[in-house]
Amino acid sequence: MATYTTEITSDKLVSDNPIHQRLLKAYIAAKPFVKGDLLEVGCGEGRGVEVLLPKATSYLGLDKIQEVIETLSAKFPEAKFQQAIIPPFAGIEDNSFDTVVSFQVIEHIENDKLFLQEIYRVLKPGGKAIISTPNIRHTLSRNPWHIREYTAPQLSRLCEDIFDEVETMGIGGNSKVWNYHEANRKSVNRIMRFDVFNLQYRLPASVLRWPYEVLNRINRNKLHKQQGQQVTDISEKDYLLVDHPDKGLDLFYVLKKSSD
Repeated sequence: MATYTTEITSDKLVSDNPIHQRLLKAYIAAKPFVKGDLLEVGCGEGRGVEVLLPKATSYLGLDKIQEVIETLSAKFPEAKFQQAIIPPFAGIEDNSFDTVVSFQVIEHIENDKLFLQEIYRVLKPGGKAIISTPNIRHTLSRNPWHIREYTAPQLSRLCEDIFDEVETMGIGGNSKVWNYHEANRKSVNRIMRFDVFNLQYRLPASVLRWPYEVLNRINRNKLHKQQGQQVTDISEKDYLLVDHPDKGLDLFYVLKKSSD
């Protein structure tokens, strides 16, 4: 039986529904940009494979967890999956893919510049990469699973140093989404008032992961109990692709490699 951390976020736990739908929206929003040979870097448990497969000629998913790779290979025999610790993207040739997607991954990568350089390297000329990552302006507390989080200008500068064109957008939402986010913010603040010594920013991430998991799960369950259908009724349609990254809970960037 699978054990889901709050970082993975499950489509099987009702209290995770708003976050699951938010992450699913990135795949829906990426569909118009996807074509040809597709690489997904950090496919996880395959949240968006069914969404993107019909748009691609071929699909290769990379993830670090071998058990996930085996499960997805059995579930989606028409796709390919490969275990990989990235970056670099070992064994993948230059100019191999028309499209690369990587959602909620770059914040976990120590060498984020190399990560983006590897995406650029494996893209064919004229290819596009679509990435998403949390917008730190809307982060409610330190996430000890993340190496870092970005403001829109920070991520833009990083991408512009590597890619030939950078289109910046965000994943925002309607009033249902922002009402949930505000309730979440207030609930988190009630928990964090006990952190009088600001330990969340002073202690090593490895020390914080266990209490973060426990408190985050308690908080999500509490919000579900308090809000009921306001939690379960949120769908990916309530999340919106917005034209300015600062309007988004997540940054959503389309990165282009010149065809020249």
